[in-house]
This record gives sequence, structure tokens and C-alpha cells, in this order.
Amino acid sequence: MYCVKCGVELGDSEKKCPLCGTTVFHPEMEPPKGDGPYPPEEHTHKEVSRSGALFVVTVLTVLPIVICLLCDWRINGGIVWSGYVTGALLMSYIVIVLPLWFRRGNPVIFVPVDFVALGAYLLYIDLATGGRWFLSFAFPVVGAAGIIVTAMVTLLRYLPGGHLFVFGGAFILSGGLMVLVEFLINLTFKIHDVLLWSIYPLAAGIILGLTLIIIGCCRPLRESLQKKFFL
Repeated sequence: MYCVKCGVELGDSEKKCPLCGTTVFHPEMEPPKGDGPYPPEEHTHKEVSRSGALFVVTVLTVLPIVICLLCDWRINGGIVWSGYVTGALLMSYIVIVLPLWFRRGNPVIFVPVDFVALGAYLLYIDLATGGRWFLSFAFPVVGAAGIIVTAMVTLLRYLPGGHLFVFGGAFILSGGLMVLVEFLINLTFKIHDVLLWSIYPLAAGIILGLTLIIIGCCRPLRESLQKKFFL
């Protein structure tokens, strides 16, 4: 047996090297119990302040808005293009960041707020461009989509066990929404006189929706699919 540090030959009874004083290590002997040569690694996790991080995100949102408005005003003498940038950034902030300020945000409240923000942004675009399409197209489409999504979120949150019926009804209503979109496009922009493409998503929505509703009503079929697909 030899010293692991200086290599001097040691006797079997040696516990320390007589030359360098290193503790003898014998691979066949059980190592002594006690603290290791190095202190245990201590992991210190510092939690990031939630409000501080959101404040930084808010500043990073406001800063480009102010810069765009000032540049637009300086170059064009008014609000020409910066309103679109401002609206897009504010809408993104409302949709993504605003719910994070609340620890237990209720999506039933925030989803309608998101659609209201979208409607307000589209109204600004309509007024800025003089398109005159908001009341006849954007408002009913955004309103119908907001009602469908809000109803879906509300039912999923407060109606446990009815997910198949909720998604089935959502598919059917989404198909009907496509018909409304094409009808309003034809009415507002005078593209066609008849419905052309919206019939296909309507048919697909009805088929998928009725399929989910039938599965929800038939318990043996529902349980069989749950076992088969590990749902």
C-alpha cells in the first residue's frame, strides 16, 4: 500500500503517511464516517420579485411607445403611424402582462377585457384610415367571437365534467362564426353575393361538435375512448 500523495510505501497498520501526514486510503477498507474534505454545496435560490419584474416589463412597454410618439410628432407634426404601434403594444400588454399582476386572475374577467381591447384597437384603425368597416364588420365579428370564447371559458371553469359538451358546442358555434364572417365580408366589401368558403368550416364544425356531444352522452363509448387513448 502506498501513499496517495507522495507515493511512499506504507505499512498495513499505518493510518497516516509518516512522510507527508496524508490520511491513508485503502480501497478495501470502509471509509471513515464524518465530514468530507469539502463542505456541502449550498444552493441559495433568490426569488425574483414579481412586482419588480412586471414593473420592468411595463417600463419596456411604455418606453418604445413614448419614443414612437415623439419621433412621429417630430417628423410628421402629428400622430400618423405611431398610433398603430402604440395600439399594438398596449393590446399585447393587456393580453399578456395585465393578468400577471393578479396572483389569482380569473380568465372569465380577462377574456372579455382582451376582446374589448381588440375592438378598441380596430376602431382606432378604422377611424385613422377612414375605412368605415368597423360597425358593419369588425364590431359584430369581434363581439360574436368574444361571446363564444367567454362562454366557453366560463363553462370550462364552473362546469366540471362537461368538457366534451362545451368543446362540441364551441366547434358548432365556430362554424357558424365563419358563416357570419363571410356574410359580413360580402355585405361590407361587396366581394360576392353568395356564401362560398364558409360552408366547409361550418360542416366540419357541426360534424366535430356533434361527435363530441354524442361521445359525452354515451358513457360506454366515452369510457372506452378514455381507456384507449389514456385520457
